[in-house]
Amino acid sequence: MVLFEILFSQNPSESSSSAVMMVRSTSQKKIMLLFLCGAIFELSSSRSSCNEIDGEVLLQFKEGVVDPSKMLSSWSREEDCCKWIGVQCHNITGRVNELNLRYSYIDTSHSSERLRGEINLISLLQLEFLNYLDLSDNDFTSISDKNKYHSHRSTNSSTLLHLDLAYNYNLQMDNLHWLSHVPSLTYLDLSGIILQKETDWLQSLTPLSSSLSELHLSMCALTSLGPFLGFVNFTSLSVLDFSSNYFHSQIPYWLSNLSDSFFNLDLRMNGFYGQLPDTLLNLQSLKYLLLGLNKMTGTIPKWLGQYKHLEELDLSGNSFYGSVPLTLGNISSLTHLDVRANHLNGTLPESLGQLSNLQTLLLGANAFAGVISESNFDKLTNLKWLDLRASNFLFQIGNDWTPPFQLDEIFLDFCRLGPKLPAWIYTQRSLIFFHIPSTGITTIDHHKFWSLVSSVSKSVDISNNSISGNMPNLVLNAATIDLSFNNITGGLPRLTSNVIYFYAGSNLFSGHIFPFLCTTQTAEGNNLFALDLSYNHLSGELPECWINWKNLRYLHLGDNNFTGKIPYSMGSLSEILMLYLGNNNFFGDIPLSLKNCTSLVFLNLERNKLSGSIPYWVGGQRTQDMQLRSNEFSGSIPLEICQLHSLIILDLADNRLSGPIPKCLENITAMSDANFVPTLLTMGEYDLGYRFRLLVKGRESEYVKNLKYIRLVDLSDNKFSGTIPRELFSLSLVQSLNLSNNHLIGKIPQEIGKMRNLESLDFSRNQLCGDIPPTMSDLTFLSVLNLSFNKFIGKIPTGTQLQSFDALSYMGNRELCGAPLRNCTQQNESHDTKLNTKDEDEDKFLSSFYIGMGVGFGVGFWGVCVVIFFHKTSRHAYFRFLDYIKDQCYLKVLLTTRSLR
Repeated sequence: MVLFEILFSQNPSESSSSAVMMVRSTSQKKIMLLFLCGAIFELSSSRSSCNEIDGEVLLQFKEGVVDPSKMLSSWSREEDCCKWIGVQCHNITGRVNELNLRYSYIDTSHSSERLRGEINLISLLQLEFLNYLDLSDNDFTSISDKNKYHSHRSTNSSTLLHLDLAYNYNLQMDNLHWLSHVPSLTYLDLSGIILQKETDWLQSLTPLSSSLSELHLSMCALTSLGPFLGFVNFTSLSVLDFSSNYFHSQIPYWLSNLSDSFFNLDLRMNGFYGQLPDTLLNLQSLKYLLLGLNKMTGTIPKWLGQYKHLEELDLSGNSFYGSVPLTLGNISSLTHLDVRANHLNGTLPESLGQLSNLQTLLLGANAFAGVISESNFDKLTNLKWLDLRASNFLFQIGNDWTPPFQLDEIFLDFCRLGPKLPAWIYTQRSLIFFHIPSTGITTIDHHKFWSLVSSVSKSVDISNNSISGNMPNLVLNAATIDLSFNNITGGLPRLTSNVIYFYAGSNLFSGHIFPFLCTTQTAEGNNLFALDLSYNHLSGELPECWINWKNLRYLHLGDNNFTGKIPYSMGSLSEILMLYLGNNNFFGDIPLSLKNCTSLVFLNLERNKLSGSIPYWVGGQRTQDMQLRSNEFSGSIPLEICQLHSLIILDLADNRLSGPIPKCLENITAMSDANFVPTLLTMGEYDLGYRFRLLVKGRESEYVKNLKYIRLVDLSDNKFSGTIPRELFSLSLVQSLNLSNNHLIGKIPQEIGKMRNLESLDFSRNQLCGDIPPTMSDLTFLSVLNLSFNKFIGKIPTGTQLQSFDALSYMGNRELCGAPLRNCTQQNESHDTKLNTKDEDEDKFLSSFYIGMGVGFGVGFWGVCVVIFFHKTSRHAYFRFLDYIKDQCYLKVLLTTRSLR
């Protein structure tokens, strides 16, 4: 220090005057300065090696760690512990002061598995000078506060200031008693660790009340926040994060009594209800007030305008009503305002347009109305994110208005923008999110519009409008692009390798798909995950360049005019989850290469001209939807289909399949196991929008969100023979069963009553016979029934909804009776009456016949005798007649005998 005074002091003290004389000249000062710098460099470069005790403590900690990726392989006695991965030592003393094993912090490019096992916290607290400990984002399963090893000092003397154990989601922590060993903590993050069993967590934090500055307990399953406590003594707290818990109470009073330096309160995604308490105004240093996704009610209070330092205000996802208070325009420091998804109405206050620091203005999903004009935005020079989606604002902005801002994100979904896209949108040149779906846009400036669309880097959504025209030579770059449900014509655009999701279904695209799939700039290095070109006018054969699209998981080319065979190279899509080629003109066999697509969840090849047998290898253990209807497949159902345990939709209708219905279909457990959960239709944050078109209850319907509730078996319009296997009815969750128009015989098995979830049943146009089983009375959800044109007999079971169907459900069964057909009793009585009447008529006829025959015989006999014996001429004529008959008989016999010879 004396040396520094000598060199740089303007008024050196008297005590150092002799020293000043020694270095008074400039050259002497330079020499001394060089000497000082050399001494400092030598001191820093000769850093002490790792303290031996610290190294042993770290090795003891390592003993409880499971390290599958060998991230801690450098931790050995042969290596200086200050050079171990994640370890930092003091430059001079060599004592360990930081341990950072955060998974995202360590270079894990060589590994894929996180650290696991036990955190021996007491062992680590033997590190006398440790002040920073970060074990977050790993997979530790337990924490130990027991000292398994000999301690050379008291653990209560820990100097630890920063402790981060967040996002070890499997970490078991029944209590927080171990916090008493770290009383000096200023930063504590336990986010993602389940603390549901710790009911006295506030009391466990008491030892830290005077030191703790930041407390993060997000996603900890906490249920009590002490709503009735009057005071909690956190005198140093400045940041408090309780987001994503289960408090279900009013905002507690004690939060209003935190320190004067408190500036960040995050209570999002809890069950807080009631009105916003005005006691929060005590926290005058607040910069961040985050209350989104709760159950708060009432109006947004005017007193919020009294905050002088507030930067972020998040009230989204609550039940606030009324208008936005004008006083919010007084918070000149505000940069982020989010009131989305409430019940707010009224107009947008012009006072918000005075917030020159505002960067995000999020008002979407409310009931706002009124006019929006330039005055609402004129001072918002820093605005970057604008969300007005699903509002009823009427935009009255002139075509010559130039906004004072350049937006990064714009969300105008379901707004009343059309029919012409507002001119001010074309002025935005730095968009990364551009969403204008369902806004009634029909008219665009084609050159400016497609130039804008092609410049967006993250997400474009212009779907559900009536945008027309083509996209000549356009190259799109956004990660997510949705052009669906428009009238866009011409050929397909090109995609860069940045595109991950591309939806262009329900347009008027035409021509060949080859330029889109197989040109150099799109085929090499692409990252496309989802591709939807369905419901267009694309034609020609699919090219053989699918090997370049190995990242595809979702492919929908249905409802076009494609022809030819399914390309063999599609087998290279080994990770594909959804393959939809339905309603085209593909022919030939299913290529053997698709055997490689073992991850298929949804397979749809319906309404083509595919032929041959259904391959035994089709589908995989994950397959849930198999739709092959309306093709020309022949042969029998391969028994391997019975091993597709995840199937919930099996549609093989309208083919030429024959043979018996396999008994082993009972092995498809997804149709009988209520605990089976179908695969979600979303991947990450993106909804793949897969539309399932199914023929259910006699009509074709589309299913999107509610597919998980569907279980369907349709084998109709084939040539299946034999009886209906009783094992089929063990699929108790099936809601739609169609076996119509086959050659099935025999009775309906009694086991049909097990299908208690059945809503639609069609056995029509077969040769089924016998009685309708009474167990069908158990099918209480049945709303569609067709048993027509079979050979059923007897009475329709009574006392159920089977009588609620009209006669068409049973027509063509001549021996069937009971409601809604003719009454069985009347039918039997009528039949008996007819039989009795017939018997009586026959008796009368026979009686008359016999009487008449007797009378006639008597009259005829005596008449002949009288004539013969009493009339000479008649007697001679009679005997001549007998001679004539005799001669004729002799002649007949003679001719017959000659002919036989």
